[in-house]
Amino acid sequence: MAGRATSRSDLDRLVVPQTGLDVTNFLSGLPACHRQLPDHVLTIGTNDMSPLRHSSPRECANIDTPRRRATARQTASHRTKSYIGRIPVPAVPGDARSISPEQRSKPVTPTKLLIGQIAIVFAIVLLGVWAATQWCAHMLAFQEQLGAPWFVAAGWPIYEPWKLLEWWFQFDAYAPEVFDKAGMLAGTSGFMGCAAAIAGSLWRARQRGLVTTYGSSRWAATREIEKAGLFQPAGVFLGKLKDRYLRHDGPEHVMAFAPTRSGKGVGLVVPTLLSWSGSAVIHDIKGENWQLSSGWRSRFSHCLLFNPTDPRSARYNPLLEVRKGSDEIRDVQNIADILVDPEGALERRNHWEKTSHSLLVGAILHVLYAEEEKTLARVATFLSDPQRSFAATLRRMMTTNHLGAANKPQVHPVVASAAREVLNKSENERSGVLSTAMSFLGLYRDPTVAAVTSDCDWRIADLMDAEWPMSLYLVVPPSDISRTKPLVRLILNQIGRRLTERLEGDPKKSRKHQLLMMLDEFPALGRLDFFETALAFMAGYGIRAYLIAQSLNQISKAYGDNNAILDNCHLRIAFSSNDERTAKRISDALGTATELRSMRNYAGHRLAPWLSHVMVSRQETARPLLTPGEVMQLPPADELVLVSGLPPIRAKKLRYYEDHNFTERVLPSPVLRDGPYADCPMSRPDDWTGQVRGVDRRLASDDESAGAALADEGGVQQQRHPGLPEEHTAVTQEPDQDDLSRPADDDSEAMADKRVMDRISTVAGAYGINEGRGDDKDIVPGF
Repeated sequence: MAGRATSRSDLDRLVVPQTGLDVTNFLSGLPACHRQLPDHVLTIGTNDMSPLRHSSPRECANIDTPRRRATARQTASHRTKSYIGRIPVPAVPGDARSISPEQRSKPVTPTKLLIGQIAIVFAIVLLGVWAATQWCAHMLAFQEQLGAPWFVAAGWPIYEPWKLLEWWFQFDAYAPEVFDKAGMLAGTSGFMGCAAAIAGSLWRARQRGLVTTYGSSRWAATREIEKAGLFQPAGVFLGKLKDRYLRHDGPEHVMAFAPTRSGKGVGLVVPTLLSWSGSAVIHDIKGENWQLSSGWRSRFSHCLLFNPTDPRSARYNPLLEVRKGSDEIRDVQNIADILVDPEGALERRNHWEKTSHSLLVGAILHVLYAEEEKTLARVATFLSDPQRSFAATLRRMMTTNHLGAANKPQVHPVVASAAREVLNKSENERSGVLSTAMSFLGLYRDPTVAAVTSDCDWRIADLMDAEWPMSLYLVVPPSDISRTKPLVRLILNQIGRRLTERLEGDPKKSRKHQLLMMLDEFPALGRLDFFETALAFMAGYGIRAYLIAQSLNQISKAYGDNNAILDNCHLRIAFSSNDERTAKRISDALGTATELRSMRNYAGHRLAPWLSHVMVSRQETARPLLTPGEVMQLPPADELVLVSGLPPIRAKKLRYYEDHNFTERVLPSPVLRDGPYADCPMSRPDDWTGQVRGVDRRLASDDESAGAALADEGGVQQQRHPGLPEEHTAVTQEPDQDDLSRPADDDSEAMADKRVMDRISTVAGAYGINEGRGDDKDIVPGF
């Protein structure tokens, strides 16, 4: 038997040792000319093999030994050289030479994960049934009737796992309780297997979600939101998540993008005002927030309504916030900065605006030091006094004893410098400077605005240092937004600058109250340069801003494309947008996620009843968390909350009228009455009330022309605005009854002609101011 030749049928069952391939399949891959090989070629590696017929299974182990494999390789090496390069040898699965480096480092595929999951479930069930079998055998005392054990381990007989089913069928009647408990134990393993399958599925889904090839953006989990402190019972409202409020109590600023009638007032502004216990400055265009929240806020704070178009409004005089001394110049310059840029649209000032800025600084300082009425309305009437020429007004500024005593007069150097700067210009240029300055003061000719800005019922320091918090509502009717914008801008600019001048320790300890600036329709105020830069450090002074705009275009229009408003806002809220640019910006802020997309290809014979071959491939692709179109198509009840350092939150909008916690706080607003404002904080002294200075002729001794102008001034020294209440009887001077054409002793004929023309132009200007009435009293008496 050892020398028997190998037949063709035996070769069909042989395996070539080197490759492990079936010889028949190996030959099928050869060209037709090489399929009929000699017998000595087909017996490669088989000459030294044992016969195929073996007497026992143990002899099979000696067939393929290392010595025989080495002999087979030596015998076949010289016979196979002619076929190298011509015979295509397919790669053997599992061979290390057939695996590329990319395949070696490739992670486990989902198919392998599924197979492993099935194996784990099967193992759990098998172990559970096996444990039930062993427990049942133990309860039956390993009797001989149970049969011979599979093997014995450490003195314990171990049975096959399926023996429980046999015993249960045979001996259930003898020990029903034992088999019932064993069945329950085995059934528990089934439930454990199901739980393992579910856990594996969840793990597989999680592994799919952890793919971050193109991006890792996702929605924030509840535990992350709670860890970020957005579920605290204090702070401003951002929205709600399920049945929990989203609130922020940190010092960071908030920016909201919400189109008109999208619910920003009822969902963000009103809930915040009905819960914020500190001071607040509210920009309320339509007065809705005053009607809804002032009733509750008046219980613990001073509620003041500032409406420059309503005479019942709380009064505020911006000039009384100027501090006398070393700070007066910068305070006045800050006021003039806002006056010369009423719309907030100037990036660079032209010549007329720069010169009028200098004139306004000097005029405001002169009014504060010398005039009885220290208001912006008085600045307007002082510069355009119909009974005095502009040149005479400038000389009056230069000859007023602002700083000195009665025996040693002294003019304010800034006032004198500003007046001399304008006086040195030509007459045409001087008139252009005056007309530019007066265009900035036209608002304060309104009697109602003049009355509202004539005194102070509250001071800026009261916002954070008063005994009780203060709620200041800046209410402006939509019809007067454009006209009154300069005054509202001036108030906000003064508040921002004054409260961020000094930092004395912790603002929570040094300041009595925290301040919230709730600025709805923030871009409607125009560009506030200081406010844009102040957002970066305002939080350190105990001031936080809650800004609301309709779209990104509004902010870009007011502050330019490269603004720092959004950069300084830690939290951003976005409603469904109507603007493509805003939607694109929000989509980019949400980030990009990586998705696994499955592709199925079906293949088979065209005449087959079904396609039997199915190929499934998965591909990683990048996708925005929300596309711009999806941002614009957000449901009306949804909103997006973006917090720095936290995944975005998809939350729900608040509706105060749907929540009993808010509706019970909606109380009637305080009633406004004529006369002094009722709910005011304790008054604070200012540095200017009661200070009035006059002209000192000794200051004009070096200027003969100035002295002549003073002698012939003829104007009213103090003229009260017609909209203000009369407190003192105006002192008038007797008009000059001399002939206008009569020259003075030191005047030439040309000077007399000039004097007549100046008087005529003054009369014409005075009549032009009130020409709409057509009254005989329009012309100022005395001319």
